[in-house]
Amino acid sequence: MIKKIFSASWVFLVLLAIYLPIIILAIYSFTDSTTIGAIRGFSLHNYETLFTTKELLEMIVDTLVLALVVAILAVVLGTSGAIGAFYSKRLPKAFIRNANQIPVVNADVVTGFSICILLIVAFGIDKSTYIPLVIGQVTLCAPFVYLSVVPKLIQMDNNLYEAALDLGATPSKALFKVVIPQIMPGIVSGFMLSITLSLDDYFVTTYTKPATFNTISTYVVNATKGAQTNIKTALWALSTIIFAIVIAIVLINYFRTNKKVGESRWKN
Repeated sequence: MIKKIFSASWVFLVLLAIYLPIIILAIYSFTDSTTIGAIRGFSLHNYETLFTTKELLEMIVDTLVLALVVAILAVVLGTSGAIGAFYSKRLPKAFIRNANQIPVVNADVVTGFSICILLIVAFGIDKSTYIPLVIGQVTLCAPFVYLSVVPKLIQMDNNLYEAALDLGATPSKALFKVVIPQIMPGIVSGFMLSITLSLDDYFVTTYTKPATFNTISTYVVNATKGAQTNIKTALWALSTIIFAIVIAIVLINYFRTNKKVGESRWKN
């Protein structure tokens, strides 16, 4: 009994440490306060500023467009790499697996600085083309897609692919009709993870982005260095909205999963 109480208390403290700052920020986003510490009264001023300030809206749209482009490219590269490694021989498979670990364990600041030197300094690619930014973020995200897809390939019944070939399907048709549907949960997970990483990334983006371009992460950091007070507090509202969207996605996925499990049990 004491062990259960201790375990539950520890989990509660960990969750409190993680979510309490976000909850406090969300509460203050609905007030007139300009600093954390004193609540002046209920207000939707921060949300009004967020949705009526052109600069903020452009920054949000640019961030989302970049995240979608990066996620699509990362899914294509990460999924292709995972499938290629899975069906490769031992040595190529080991090489691809180990090479994939480098961007994962490497510090983001090192990745961003390396890409900056390689593309901008060595190859002379102009940052205003957005090419270094996209390549940098894809380099960051693609390994995580690989890690999301590989477990699904391992769980897949490889006899299905071979059966499709025996029945006359071409390798490409068997890939898209048999393999891809089997690993689709991993692909979707990798896609969502790539969007999250792109939205969250600061170091790679800072080193590779055009001077006039900002994502949410770079804008928030720069806003703490002298932006107007109403812009700073509007970012509280933005953080609250992002958190609410994430919670909604998690809950929807949770209930959908439980529903599928319940339906499968009922059928059995």
